[in-house]
Amino acid sequence: MKNKIVFGDNLEALKTLGDQSVDLIYIDPPFNTGKQQARTQILVEKDAQGDRVGFGGNRYQTTVVGERAYRDNFDNYLGFLEPRLREAYRLLAPTGSFYFHIDYREVHYCKILLDEIFGREAFINEIIWAYDYGGRSKTRWPAKHDNILFYAKDPEHYTFNWDAVERIPYMAPGLVGKEKAARGKFPTDTWWHTIVGTNSKEKTGYPTQKPAGVLRRIISASSNPGDLVLDFFAGSGTVGEVCLELGRAFVLVDNNPQAIAVMQKRFADDDSIEWIGVGT
Repeated sequence: MKNKIVFGDNLEALKTLGDQSVDLIYIDPPFNTGKQQARTQILVEKDAQGDRVGFGGNRYQTTVVGERAYRDNFDNYLGFLEPRLREAYRLLAPTGSFYFHIDYREVHYCKILLDEIFGREAFINEIIWAYDYGGRSKTRWPAKHDNILFYAKDPEHYTFNWDAVERIPYMAPGLVGKEKAARGKFPTDTWWHTIVGTNSKEKTGYPTQKPAGVLRRIISASSNPGDLVLDFFAGSGTVGEVCLELGRAFVLVDNNPQAIAVMQKRFADDDSIEWIGVGT
């Protein structure tokens, strides 16, 4: 199947796909923070009279070159999600998996809805992605994690490639022996992984961009080469980037023109992609 990126309403796009046609779905929907999510892009140039001091005392001038944003506020968040999640269930292949990326504000309500759609027995894991950045509240414990809910279409038969997952270092390698320390350990359901940093080579400038390392772990474990992966809140297109790296086909959907612009730049040199609704 040719890789596709669709500009448009994801509910309408999902209805065009066939039953049980997708092997893995990952979505990172808006978190319903009640805010306008935005990220300012700046250009930094060395300038003796600049407004910023960097390494070694050198001065730099910063210029704002743009801002990418989207609305993250829904009066009826679950009502917005439910028809899309029901479509996701219809689309999943019999051995398919579904990963739902959210945070503490809505995760408990979303799990109840997902249990209703997929069945409580189809719930496999709640993955905690922990990171460390941003502000430090003095009135509560600072929130430094996201939640990823993992469901299987059939909890008795689903793709999970244990051997394909990249191992992580042991915290106390001296206690496990040289062979095991060299191999590393299989990750648990708590993943420590940095965000996409300001100076990261991955950075696209899109708000809420997720790191490729987190997506690589999911796609490696829950799909096989040649499988079809769907992300219908595609954002910056990281799912597509990882699928290209790992030999999976993909369909990405987003209705934000700024997301499409980021993906056009990101995949400008790839002729394997069919663009639907773009430039029309």
